[in-house]
Amino acid sequence: MKRLLPHPGLSAMLLIVWLLMANTITVGGVVLGGIFALILPKFTQPFWPDRPRMRFGRAFLGYLAIVLFDIVVANFQVAWLILFRRNRDLRARWLVVPVDLSTPEAITMLAGTISLTPGTVSSDVSADGRYLLIHALDVADEAAEVARIKSRYEARLQRIFA
Repeated sequence: MKRLLPHPGLSAMLLIVWLLMANTITVGGVVLGGIFALILPKFTQPFWPDRPRMRFGRAFLGYLAIVLFDIVVANFQVAWLILFRRNRDLRARWLVVPVDLSTPEAITMLAGTISLTPGTVSSDVSADGRYLLIHALDVADEAAEVARIKSRYEARLQRIFA
């Protein structure tokens, strides 16, 4: 099976993206998307020598639920900041978050999660991959915000990418 589908997750994602781009589900679209989903991972397999191990069980679903919840809450917080506080009294800060994750995929997922949450954006990763530079729109306590990111996101990602 590994020979036919070297990266099953990538194959599934390619098929879904193909169908979304086609904006319709037809037999021909599914067949053509399936062909791409089988062929492209096979051709790109040499570029993925060390595929990360991920757990897609409870840890992943819990992480997804927390991220979606945080995105909704952050949207309301940013709207409140924009509507009522405006530019006065904003405490925008640059945060340097030490990263304990070991794989580039996990660090990328952490940076992407932070950027998806309104009010924060990942700006840079240090050359050695040990620190993440984040801009936050409104931070009262920098140390508490760094601790929140590490406990809320990074700790869960460590369980997913273990």
